[in-house]
Amino acid sequence: MNNPRETIPLEDELGDVLDKAMGLAGVSTEDAAAQAGIELSRLQDALDWRSDLNCDEIGRLARVLSLNEVGLGAIASGAYPQPEVGGLPFCLYPLRMPHGIGVVNAYIVAECGSERGLLFDTGPGLCALRSVWPANIKYIDAVFLTHVEAEHAGGLCEVVASLQIPKAFTPPGAVSPCGQPLPDGAKWTGPYLTVTAFHTPGHAAAHNGYLVETVCGCQCRKLFISGDLLFAGSVGCAFYCRNRLRDSVRRVLGALPANAVLAPGHGPLTTVANEQRYNPFVV
Repeated sequence: MNNPRETIPLEDELGDVLDKAMGLAGVSTEDAAAQAGIELSRLQDALDWRSDLNCDEIGRLARVLSLNEVGLGAIASGAYPQPEVGGLPFCLYPLRMPHGIGVVNAYIVAECGSERGLLFDTGPGLCALRSVWPANIKYIDAVFLTHVEAEHAGGLCEVVASLQIPKAFTPPGAVSPCGQPLPDGAKWTGPYLTVTAFHTPGHAAAHNGYLVETVCGCQCRKLFISGDLLFAGSVGCAFYCRNRLRDSVRRVLGALPANAVLAPGHGPLTTVANEQRYNPFVV
């Protein structure tokens, strides 16, 4: 990846963020409107992506829902910061594929100039992957799944067979005939890269993030594949457990260096420092 600052759309708009925030707080739309002193119809419009909430209303909602007010205001104004993400000691290839009405991300990480790499998630399947595959990558040494939702793990067995991938790893508890579980703290090490699994439940019970580093152990910039745990400006839906999702977000952001690049399952790349400062769910 040569672009040090991504400018693709965020995964979530204001309505998505407010909807997720109410779910995480266990607060109904009616209660959120009443506690923030906002007309219910105005909040409903915001949830339906027709928002004209003013700064004062955004601030009151942030306080009621325990959100980062600066970050929520940035989302509301369409001015959420997207930081520079260059300087990685390896090449990162974001593979962005249409899925439904949105876009899903998979990633290849490789030593720059090498034909070999590692694949993180498979997107909707082999055909979608092939449509965005970088021409210089000929071999995949291992594939790592963040979770087994269809848009992230589509056609895993077909991908493994077609690309002749020797190893496929999944989160513990994930049901997959082609993968083996990689538990929290476990490492995969290759000639140039090392991958450490972080068990990050919340969006799903079986969900991993992956820390990617060079094997040399130098103080180089690190990469974290976050799946549907954490996005630029938002978090994933807490389909499994809202408390576990919050705990996983805190753990990841607390364990990684500030300049680490975050590669989410949807939306643009970001950094730990950027999300610690602006993400509405990080307070």
